[in-house]
Amino acid sequence: MSRTAAEIATQPACWRRAAQAAAAFEGLPEPGERVAVTGCGTSWFMAIAYAALREAAGQGETDAFASSEFPAGRRYDRVVAITRSGTTTEVLDLLGRLKGTVPTLALTADPKTPVMDAADAVAVLDWADEESVVQTRFATTALAFLRAGLGEIPGVKPVAEAAVDAELAVTEPLPDAVVGAEQWTFLGRGWTYGLALEAALKMREAAGAWTESYPAMEYRHGPISITGPGRVTWMFGPLPEGLAGDVARVGGELVAHRSAD
Repeated sequence: MSRTAAEIATQPACWRRAAQAAAAFEGLPEPGERVAVTGCGTSWFMAIAYAALREAAGQGETDAFASSEFPAGRRYDRVVAITRSGTTTEVLDLLGRLKGTVPTLALTADPKTPVMDAADAVAVLDWADEESVVQTRFATTALAFLRAGLGEIPGVKPVAEAAVDAELAVTEPLPDAVVGAEQWTFLGRGWTYGLALEAALKMREAAGAWTESYPAMEYRHGPISITGPGRVTWMFGPLPEGLAGDVARVGGELVAHRSAD
């Protein structure tokens, strides 16, 4: 088994530990705060997912930005930064600019890195650190940690139930049509759009595959033209009405992955 595969398989256990850690952690955004979440690459996609989850939980306005594109002068009550390595230049530069102006929280896997001094509070998820170049379990564990801190979210499973679904997902074989496809498009709505972005990135990083990702309803407005025989459309969360028929008409293979709820 490769390092990446081994680390993917440990995600459910990491999520459970993250939920326990979140319950004991002081420094997560408070209900009613105006929050910005930031990161680079995979961490940015987790920020997008968390921002949508926090707003769905009714806990306050929440924006997500790539650290290099963080808007200067916009006021927030708290900024949350996600950086597995704790050394990401764009994140450290942003935290340095924000120092003393707004409370900051960083999530990292390494307590021996500069982010420990750059942020006002740090959640160290070192049990989810990784050896593989392709980041998997830290990203999803960081999201599980933040998600658990939100409590109950309408229409979204708690972390403990999501971990059960994940245990099945990492052991069940994929359909032959999915494994043998030449192109994959990942779709999501709300918080699962961040998952779609991340799924596409992971396949590009790990396999050099041709992947795309879109909000589910935007997929119909042009991107569906890429779909056809030998190509997969993978939906995270509830399937929008009519989408299955749209994919079938152009000969694509549809995977509706509802367990993301």
